[in-house]
Amino acid sequence: MVFKTLSKSVREYKASAVLTSLFMVGEVMLECLIPLVMAQLINGLGGPSMSPVVKFGCVLIGMAMTSLLCGVLSGRLAAKAATGFAKNLRRDLFYKVQTFSFGNIDRFSSAGLVTRLTTDVTNVQNAFMMIIRMAVRFPLMFCTALIMAFAINVKMTCIFLGIVPVLGIGMGLLIAKVYPMFDGVFKKYDALNDSVQENIKGMRVVKTYVREEHEKQKFERSAEDIRKTFTRAEKLIALSNPLMWFCVFAATLLISGLGAMLTVKSFGGFDAAGDPVWGELSTGEIASLFTYIGQIFSSLMMLAMVLVMIIMASASAKRIAEVLQEKSEIVSPENALTHVADGSVDFCGVDFAYATDSEKNALENVELHIKSGETVGFIGGTGSGKTSLVQLIPRLYDVRGGCVKVGGADVKAYDVDALRNSVAMVLQKNLLFSGSIADNLRWGDENATDEEVQAAARLACADEFVCGFPDGYDTHIEQGGSNVSGGQKQRLTIARALLKKPKILILDDSTSAVDTRTDALIRKAFRENIPDTTKLIIAQRTASVMDADRIVVMDGGRIAAVGTHEELLCSCDIYREIHELQNRDGGEDAA
Repeated sequence: MVFKTLSKSVREYKASAVLTSLFMVGEVMLECLIPLVMAQLINGLGGPSMSPVVKFGCVLIGMAMTSLLCGVLSGRLAAKAATGFAKNLRRDLFYKVQTFSFGNIDRFSSAGLVTRLTTDVTNVQNAFMMIIRMAVRFPLMFCTALIMAFAINVKMTCIFLGIVPVLGIGMGLLIAKVYPMFDGVFKKYDALNDSVQENIKGMRVVKTYVREEHEKQKFERSAEDIRKTFTRAEKLIALSNPLMWFCVFAATLLISGLGAMLTVKSFGGFDAAGDPVWGELSTGEIASLFTYIGQIFSSLMMLAMVLVMIIMASASAKRIAEVLQEKSEIVSPENALTHVADGSVDFCGVDFAYATDSEKNALENVELHIKSGETVGFIGGTGSGKTSLVQLIPRLYDVRGGCVKVGGADVKAYDVDALRNSVAMVLQKNLLFSGSIADNLRWGDENATDEEVQAAARLACADEFVCGFPDGYDTHIEQGGSNVSGGQKQRLTIARALLKKPKILILDDSTSAVDTRTDALIRKAFRENIPDTTKLIIAQRTASVMDADRIVVMDGGRIAAVGTHEELLCSCDIYREIHELQNRDGGEDAA
């Protein structure tokens, strides 16, 4: 199943892979025939005529050059096929990840996906090159050399048959010991990548708390764990070299001894034409047998190395296949709806959990109905379920029970792209991409004009600081938006969402880094300029939601209360406590 899944990525490089193997077959056959021709050349050296030497010498040169050409073509085609296969594999993995829901990504983790796209693909690429070249070359060379040796002398070849099982059993034991080490090391790679990612993302925090040494030690532990595992594996693999040479030297001694006796006993002088007369074994044949010794044992040795590489890559192949075979939890149904009628949202008895096997729900029996164009605020403590609730609207996750409706229809009935194009969501973690400010804003609408870009920025109160930059909207944004402040980043991401002209706008604590004055100006702009858009605002500050049409108070994954600011101050202890804590010292700025 794994092989079938990965083989689909070979595609246009199938011809190169097949030709690689064919040229390799040609190279091996010529290499195995050369010793036979060389035996004829050696046997003809004792005669009075040089014509056999010239004849067989020319044949040897021609065979050697042809074998070299086959080897060169095989190498070039193998490189093309392997690198092309790796390119397609990375493309297929990346495209597959784009179809994943948040639940799919949570199962693999970002560090695990990075390892699969890099280290695992490289291992599979190397194994693929080994398979189409070496895995063809060495079994074929072993069988051909063994047949040629049998054709020369059966007695001498029996020495091979006695030595080969020793090497085979030894290599089998080594491979059985090494495989579990390679199989487990990639999980350690995931941990290492996770440590690096976490450190880079949190670099400001690391430096603020002077935790560089702690992070170095954590990285060192992960790297040292990988080093120890590979060291143990390589030490075991290294034992294969002395094992092979023991078998080679043993076979060489036995063949030398037996061959010397057979050669001396079988030499019958020269015939009338001056050619040597041999009985059971000639000098040229004994020389050929030594050549076949090298070919047989080097084939076994290299085949063992290829098997180790394939075994190591099989763990990577399995991990890659897991991603390619993963089915997205969220797909568009047949005959899906492609038009969202309006911005109304209905939560009908919704239950939700992030893990399918979780015993505890993140949301429990949520019943809420929001009219199109309404502004609804969500407030509550950390972990109360605010973000979990709004993530169900664009189907970033699916509900466990009940249903979510947008525009009067179940979100599962919509084409996923059509639904998400009608919903703009500004997440808690604001992300800007490297490029100009205008390019970042056009993620909302790639065809937006300069006027539309500037209008969206004005609504988000971003135009005032963008125009203050020397290059204005052409100002370059560093990766992650590291060259703008947190508040500026939030306003730019709000502007990006507004460019989508959505029916539903979700702001998930996306004005937390903005001062209260600017926050109020943004909300005022929304009321005046996009009255028909449904606005869902998640906030920590009551000031950010107090002028909403309704405020939903969340607690423990349930709706604790729904009402206006004034109503909740009178009827909801949770809301009143949050408001009083934030205004205890004379205003939210003080809080």
